[in-house]
Amino acid sequence: MRLNVKISLIAFMCFMVLLPNSIFAQEVLQNGSEGQEVYNLQDRLRQMGYFTTQPTGYYGPVTAEAVRQFQLDTRVLSTGVFGPQTKRKLNNVEMMARVVHGEARGEQYIGQVAVAAVILNRLSAPGFPKSTYDVIFQTNAFTAVNDGQYYLTPDFYSYRAVIDALKGWDPTYGSVYYYNPVLATNQWIFTRQTVLRIGNHLFAK
Repeated sequence: MRLNVKISLIAFMCFMVLLPNSIFAQEVLQNGSEGQEVYNLQDRLRQMGYFTTQPTGYYGPVTAEAVRQFQLDTRVLSTGVFGPQTKRKLNNVEMMARVVHGEARGEQYIGQVAVAAVILNRLSAPGFPKSTYDVIFQTNAFTAVNDGQYYLTPDFYSYRAVIDALKGWDPTYGSVYYYNPVLATNQWIFTRQTVLRIGNHLFAK
């Protein structure tokens, strides 16, 4: 009986030792991590211009520095460790870049930054959802979501436009709406106060 209890206790202790490591591996990537998750992270950072070599699947100093720079640019605590907060920020950048690419590819770069800035302005404005996902997928908020262009692969400039907006560049001066006056069909949007025009879009409050 005592032997069985002792074996059970040892097994339980081993489980408790291994469990946190398993959870840690799923939630945090850092120096020494390796595998498909690291490869995917490197590939996403490469698309944004932070990781300048081909993905390897190994998290070393080059990956840590790429993560650190991304964190600095997006106002996340800069540790070089890819944890839950940085993952959420990376996902938000991805979603915003898809909107920028879908709505403003072909526009001058400042116009792409402006679209990203509108998303950020909505996050802090009354009457709008308080998460990036909810702002983007709010009913009829963005044409690119409705017509499927959101699901196109963003280019480098779409990502950089989002990063520049996150760093504080707002060419729209706080606008929460934009529209193409030639293509707009909802008459309500014409009642909003126009702030400025950038390319084919009018930006408004």
